[in-house]
Amino acid sequence: MKLSAYHKAQGDSVEWWEPGGWYGMVYKSRVFTDTYSKDTFMVENAEEVISGGTGYGLKENLPDDVEHSYPDYSLYPQFPDTAYGFLSRGCPRNCGFCIVSGKEGRRSVQVADLSEFWDGQKEIKLMDANLLACPEHEKLIQQLAESRAWVDFSQGLDIRLINPDNVSLLNQVRTKMVHFAWDNPDEDLTGYFQRFLELTAVKDKRKRQVYVLTNYGSSHEQDLYRVETLRDMGFSPYVMVYDRPSAPKITRQLQRWVNNKRIFYTVKDFADYAAGRKEAV
Repeated sequence: MKLSAYHKAQGDSVEWWEPGGWYGMVYKSRVFTDTYSKDTFMVENAEEVISGGTGYGLKENLPDDVEHSYPDYSLYPQFPDTAYGFLSRGCPRNCGFCIVSGKEGRRSVQVADLSEFWDGQKEIKLMDANLLACPEHEKLIQQLAESRAWVDFSQGLDIRLINPDNVSLLNQVRTKMVHFAWDNPDEDLTGYFQRFLELTAVKDKRKRQVYVLTNYGSSHEQDLYRVETLRDMGFSPYVMVYDRPSAPKITRQLQRWVNNKRIFYTVKDFADYAAGRKEAV
């Protein structure tokens, strides 16, 4: 959307690529590597093809004048009242399974004010990797609160950085969804989650979602413990599988059980769900 806005400002005509016709320039984006998405689309009807995105590598970024263009939301008319963007980039955690620190840096820094990508839309999807680690996070949360838009903290706030001051500010935000993560099974985050519950104004457990990373050095017992602990505390766990093709069957079953909320809250014991699946097979 930023590329489209930039090129339209230069007087260029912009459209989605089609295999017919001829283009002066085509941008080809890829989020995932071959593990999850094969690069099968060959662009041969353009003078120049620019490939970018984390699926191709971590070094290429948009030029600053493109990065700070207001997005061309007309590309997605099916989402007429939603704004998407980053207020901060980077993360100090440097987790082995995550590309953010390698691509965006090991410091969380402010990269924009809300006005760069929001202009009155009813909903904001915030994509920051670690907003609370940004020194300016209180100012940025205040901007979100003053917008009166519904905010989805889509990529996860760092539960370890929660404190009374920033939760007080978060309580002023109209929160559509808040996400956290419990990725390391050897790190007991129970106390942090309990403290958030004591402070937050988000009372609906369906709006308190926690990503649970599996198949990355954890046992099934550790995965199940995190899932059940979060559920019992009043959070909605969401299982993420690292390198899904290599994941054992029991991990894929756990993901299906947890992420289908109708089943998850009806069949309370994973063993009962797994036994039913085995009988069905």
